[in-house]
Amino acid sequence: MARIDYERILPRHVVDMPPSGIRKFFDILETMHDVIGLTVGQPDFVTPWHIREAGIESLERGKTYYTSNAGTLELRKEIDAYMTRRFELSYDPLHEIIVTVGGSEAIDIAMRTLLSPGDEVIIPTPCFVCYEPLARMAGGVPVIVETRNEDKFKLTPELLEAAITDKTKMLVLAYPNNPTGAIMDTEDLEKIAKILREKQIIVLSDEIYGELTYGKRHVSIASLPGMRERTIIASGFSKAYAMTGWRLGYLCAPEPLAKQMLKIHQYAIMCAPTTAQLAAIEALKNGDEDVTMMTDEYDRRRHYIYSGLRSIGIDSFEPEGAFYIYPEIGKFGLSSEEFCERLLHEQKCAIVPGTAFGASGEGFARISYAYSVKHIDQALERMEAFVKKIKK
Repeated sequence: MARIDYERILPRHVVDMPPSGIRKFFDILETMHDVIGLTVGQPDFVTPWHIREAGIESLERGKTYYTSNAGTLELRKEIDAYMTRRFELSYDPLHEIIVTVGGSEAIDIAMRTLLSPGDEVIIPTPCFVCYEPLARMAGGVPVIVETRNEDKFKLTPELLEAAITDKTKMLVLAYPNNPTGAIMDTEDLEKIAKILREKQIIVLSDEIYGELTYGKRHVSIASLPGMRERTIIASGFSKAYAMTGWRLGYLCAPEPLAKQMLKIHQYAIMCAPTTAQLAAIEALKNGDEDVTMMTDEYDRRRHYIYSGLRSIGIDSFEPEGAFYIYPEIGKFGLSSEEFCERLLHEQKCAIVPGTAFGASGEGFARISYAYSVKHIDQALERMEAFVKKIKK
């Protein structure tokens, strides 16, 4: 009997794919005690009771069946109403909205639908860890664009134009941004749109943090003239409604694109969980006050951690969205990886090295402030002790 040769069986593009740098530190935490972690982008709020109650009621009433592949029509109608109410966009619930298993599935099926082998995908970094691997698995060629601290980590028209070739098929636009907390306002987006209106390029706009902006309302590039037809919006319920474990997201896209994405969703997933869909209807109908409350609290924590880091000698761009801050740590003479590993083992405080979000993250770290002020305060104390130690 021949022994199975896994090295031969497994494809190189999978074997060579690095694991998530975020999860690396999260997994280490599971093996340690008394660690203060600011690593995971997960709200510390429990899903609001009226949303949980809707999910519970759906189970009690035996609503455990498959839904339409695209999601229940009621939920799709509520997503359209929400997009209209909050972002001045409207999508046909029958043909332009697909309910997905989290925002990650939305991004995956968008890339698998649009990309052919060799198509280039422009990915501004630092960015969430999934874009580059998913683009590669879809046969695409990631084109990495490094945004700059001095530009507040925004994608500039100059950076975009320099990256576009005749092979460019897609631009990933992820604002409010994970890990930097950067946003793109109307003026910023219009400069990008001016370039794209003359190109055959689709924007994959990841707007999962669209509700989490401070001082300015989020603007979707799809709302600008001529851009709706060029844009796929990927979003979901995890961040705004504290529904991470419910695994529910959605796509909004022009019908010719949504029609094709739905086929991949049908074969891969069938439909999103029914209980989560019924709970999400309640979230959209009656959850605006919950979103406002949680956003106000994140804003308070944002100010607290920004001031706290500066007081202990760690400089940072002031985030304007999401719930992350992206401080500069290069001046301490350690690589991002070394800084975070030593902080973890010497002070039992966990943050994520900036390099987990692309090579441009060297010299930075990501800190999540989706935690209580008490938790943040304890972390700041441990960071201060570590910084004093390595300065000596």
